[in-house]
Amino acid sequence: MGGPEVSGRGSERILDLLEWLAERSNAAGLADSAQALSIPKSSALLLLRILVERGYVRRLPDGRYLLVRLPGERIGGQGTWTTLLRLAEPLLHNAVERSGESVFIAVLEGDRIRYLNKLLPDVEIRYDRDIGPARWVHQVSSGIVLLSCLAEEEAARRLDNLGLAGSERRQVEALIAQARRDGFYFNAEGVVEGAAGIAAPIVDGMGRTVAALNISGPQQRIRSKIADVTGVILDVASGISAELAKRSRSNHQNSSGRSST
Repeated sequence: MGGPEVSGRGSERILDLLEWLAERSNAAGLADSAQALSIPKSSALLLLRILVERGYVRRLPDGRYLLVRLPGERIGGQGTWTTLLRLAEPLLHNAVERSGESVFIAVLEGDRIRYLNKLLPDVEIRYDRDIGPARWVHQVSSGIVLLSCLAEEEAARRLDNLGLAGSERRQVEALIAQARRDGFYFNAEGVVEGAAGIAAPIVDGMGRTVAALNISGPQQRIRSKIADVTGVILDVASGISAELAKRSRSNHQNSSGRSST
């Protein structure tokens, strides 16, 4: 489709503008964008129109511009995890502040759990883990929650893949059923001795569970404030899900051609 064209220097400025918008947590006006790049408003408007046309930016009714995706992210699909982490970051800080414990985001990859991010509280005794190695899905609270969000047939297939049988399988199935009923899962005895954690699902704008939010800490401390920590994790997981839903609606508007400049 047609549209405005830019020079090589203009292409560099588009990247500069994308990076600047990605660092912001709120929408930006035309004047702010021009000032940030030290370019005339007319040039900034041209760049913003291109980003709107390509679905990276949405023009709000008040005339400001909001970044809704980054290069490499697909409109209407899961894409990369960049958007999830970008939208979740301020809410993760809120979860750490309110709970006083460590916060993680985890995703399901095959039969394992991979941690995308972690934020630690500024306290003397805190729970930490190396988020590099993946964990078996049935061994951690995030995994139990993500299994509980699958169809029962799919969850059973995953357990088949793990080779779980007998009492161990029945125990994991009971935990999955509990998480499915409650909407979260409390693991009183984590993989790390002396640790405990709570996990809740994060869903996208299509209602699909895409990740799990986990709050972990020393077992005794978590137990002493279980109700408060559970409230925090449910509230923050819901908040991240709402942000993903807003992004999904924005992308749908862009892809449907209803955005305007």
